[in-house]
Amino acid sequence: MAYIKRIQHTYLLSPLALLISGFLSPVVLADDNDLEVIEVHGHTQNKHLSLGSSEAMLSHLGVDFSAAGGVSNLPILNGLMGDRVKVLVDGADLTAACANQMNPPLSYISANQVAAYKVVAGVSPVSAGGDNIAGVISVNSISPQYSETSELAWHSGYVSAKYSSVDNGRKLGVGARIASDTLSFDYQGAFSDANSYEDGKGNKVLDTLYRAQNHSLTGAIRDENQQLVVKLTHQKIPFQGFANQYMDMTDNTSYGAIAQYKRSFENSELQGQVNWHSVKHEMGFFSKEKTGMMPMKTDAKDISTQLKWRLTLDKNSSLLLGQEYYNYRIDDWWPAIEGSTMMGPNDYININNGKRERIALFAEYESQINNKLWLNTGVRVERVNTQVDEVQAYNDGMSMMDMGSMSTMSTANNALAANDFNNADRDKTDTLVDVNVLTNYQITLYDELQLGLARKNRAPNLYERYSWGVSNMASTMIGWYGDANGYIGNPNLNAETAHTISATYSKTAKDDAWRVSANVWYTDINDYIDANIVRNFNSYGLANTTRNILQFTNVDATLYGAKLDISKSIYQSKQFGEWLLKANVTSTRGKRDDTNQPLYQIKPLHTELTLSQQIGGFENTLSWEWVDSKSRVDVNRLENQTSSYNLVNLSSKATFNALTLSAEVTNLFDEFYELPLGGVSIAALKQNNSAGFTQLAGPGRSFNISASYAF
Repeated sequence: MAYIKRIQHTYLLSPLALLISGFLSPVVLADDNDLEVIEVHGHTQNKHLSLGSSEAMLSHLGVDFSAAGGVSNLPILNGLMGDRVKVLVDGADLTAACANQMNPPLSYISANQVAAYKVVAGVSPVSAGGDNIAGVISVNSISPQYSETSELAWHSGYVSAKYSSVDNGRKLGVGARIASDTLSFDYQGAFSDANSYEDGKGNKVLDTLYRAQNHSLTGAIRDENQQLVVKLTHQKIPFQGFANQYMDMTDNTSYGAIAQYKRSFENSELQGQVNWHSVKHEMGFFSKEKTGMMPMKTDAKDISTQLKWRLTLDKNSSLLLGQEYYNYRIDDWWPAIEGSTMMGPNDYININNGKRERIALFAEYESQINNKLWLNTGVRVERVNTQVDEVQAYNDGMSMMDMGSMSTMSTANNALAANDFNNADRDKTDTLVDVNVLTNYQITLYDELQLGLARKNRAPNLYERYSWGVSNMASTMIGWYGDANGYIGNPNLNAETAHTISATYSKTAKDDAWRVSANVWYTDINDYIDANIVRNFNSYGLANTTRNILQFTNVDATLYGAKLDISKSIYQSKQFGEWLLKANVTSTRGKRDDTNQPLYQIKPLHTELTLSQQIGGFENTLSWEWVDSKSRVDVNRLENQTSSYNLVNLSSKATFNALTLSAEVTNLFDEFYELPLGGVSIAALKQNNSAGFTQLAGPGRSFNISASYAF
């Protein structure tokens, strides 16, 4: 048990170690009943202290983010972004229903709603989720709590608020629960509102304002052997700026329902889940910070079922069998603009009755072979079918061709492209086979070695495969990269296949005073979906305003990296409390094999040093973050280089029984820096095109205060 204890008290672990600790750690129970309520590494005891997006908590587990909207940044694991990262919200697989991925899965849950979370980069077990090559992020808000009496009565609640000066940001979170020993009802709500933030020079970073609210209502019932949970969700985002996209979000309204059932038998456990999620999404323009007049609309639904049956083979091993079904439907159209000869008279049908259907079967074996060796291995087979119906351009282009304008010829190309697309095969099927082997070897009581091997696959998403428009305007509406380029789909794309090896060595002091963990990983990807240049365009006619039109294509790629984590208790006394020092260094590289060209949005060398003090109910933290200059860039996407920068943050938190107060200063020295994963600022270009496509700047100094009262 000494080994398990050390894992539980360690939080600076590699992704593989995080996974293993999740398997080896004791299950967190709702109470003393035998029925388990699954909680994983990253359990938040005081979730009401976190507000807004879940980005901050996930960053501590090695997740990077590609800049997007204020609540919609896209996660990156081991240099891979977008749909290559599987994100599960309460076990449900939600799809970004937007050509720019403005509504990714993590945007549908606020930090105060998260009860547990985990991140497994690269080598993940087949049961964690398929159709990904980067890894799995899982956030869970379903955590029923019960009382010890049969009477349904008040259980707990909280109210939290936060203010940030850099963007005049206001965040509010509320929660309330009533419960008995068999029933639990829980409400969680969150509201965020922020203006566009200022950079380190005091200039407004245009089009970074947003407003969002999330609500959830959860009911649970149980007995000694089973539990049923039903959760209802609603989100409303009336506006959200996207500085590095040509358009903004003008509405995102969603409703969802999840039903989870768990039953324990003598030697097995059954778990089933049904998910439904519907979203109506609109893009357009709402602010003087970025103007325009083109509307775009999306209606989409995710429906999925999951069934898992864990069989206990003996006291040290088990077999998990699973079946999953996912059905995603989407309609994406751009309404005609009255009186416009270019954007009319028809609606532009971008994706018509799009369908992405997945059927998966998997088997996973897990065993504590002896006191030193643990093993997890599995196989997952998945069938992915994609289809779309016929599409149409704004017009046939004939009347405008007589005018002989360049924009007209672009429209005519769309008409021809729509005709070619409608005559082509639009029904595609991919078969994905995932295999993993994960081992943990206890060398000594204080030394551990973890090894992981995996073959993982991802089928193309609907936009990669079916974005048919070829004009400058149509193609620049496609893409979630924030690079201002245009993208054309490719119906003949193959599924990506990644082979990953990961190794982690960790050593702990005999008295638990320090811990060192070193992780290295290597990923070889066949049929990586990248993009090749079709042509370039220049809307402003300046030397620094050229962009490219690219088409998605399969290439081979290689990524590799290393991470070093150190944690040390440096001082402890009754008078000055406990002082803890943490440090980490992360390095990631990625390239195309055919050209040796760097892949897009690979974060440069990154280090972080944190000194914390805890004494009684007070906690103080000083952190220093250094990011190296970004010189390895994707020339096809005209990616900008960025300079190195330092950020210093200072925070204090005080807890007085049920009341928690905190104050922090982020970017203490108000340093100006450009986000290496931020993309370019299209909003700034529209205001003043003389500077060209400049990199999106990060926020300047911010004074933040927050308060939370639990009752």
